[in-house]
Amino acid sequence: MRLLLISNSTNAGEAYLEYPKRQIADFLAADGVKRVLFVPYAAVTFSYDDYQAKVAARFAEFGVEVDSVHRYDNPAEAVRRAEAIVVGGGNTFHLAKTMQDQGLYEPIREAVLARGVPYVGWSAGSNMSCPTICTTNDMPIVEPLSFKALNLISFQINPHYLDAHPDGHAGETREMRIEEFLAANKGIRVAGLREGCMLRVEGDRVALIGSRPLRLFRYGTEPQELQPTDNLAGLL
Repeated sequence: MRLLLISNSTNAGEAYLEYPKRQIADFLAADGVKRVLFVPYAAVTFSYDDYQAKVAARFAEFGVEVDSVHRYDNPAEAVRRAEAIVVGGGNTFHLAKTMQDQGLYEPIREAVLARGVPYVGWSAGSNMSCPTICTTNDMPIVEPLSFKALNLISFQINPHYLDAHPDGHAGETREMRIEEFLAANKGIRVAGLREGCMLRVEGDRVALIGSRPLRLFRYGTEPQELQPTDNLAGLL
């Protein structure tokens, strides 16, 4: 299994996919990938064609062509032929519903888990690698068939994780929301993946890439800060 799970596509003040592009390029080059199958279904306020074009422009910088699953009458068959699968960010509920409606869960699981097809996701695309989408930050603008995700990894990710509690804000912090999830799902761990960071999974090895620690949440214990130099294999 090879996964590159990215917290966010764009850092403040940077161009789209600027900060993770070298990591994406290196990850795909390890398998000699020259063409990826993109899943654009998290897009809501712009077209899938536009989303594909935006990603393709960045991937072209490192010599990788971007095909898109939305262009196929049989999306599941396109997944079965893919060299690599890339799932973009946006609204996680819209992404899950459309992937479920198109019957993509099992073909993607088979590709990644049985055939070792590389998987790259950012934001909502990283959420989709988890057991469920229940630790997304997104508004449920549509109702998927279930909250189940691809279950490629055994823990949850909270992308864009923030420690801040803005002055004058009386609502819950991100940590409080995650604690609610843990109270209802006591056996599941949650990785708070801060912006500018990503997880690279190679079989049973996990590496945190970025300049900021990962905040690991477990029910009944204090959150733990894990550094890029720490051994993260236990997450799996």
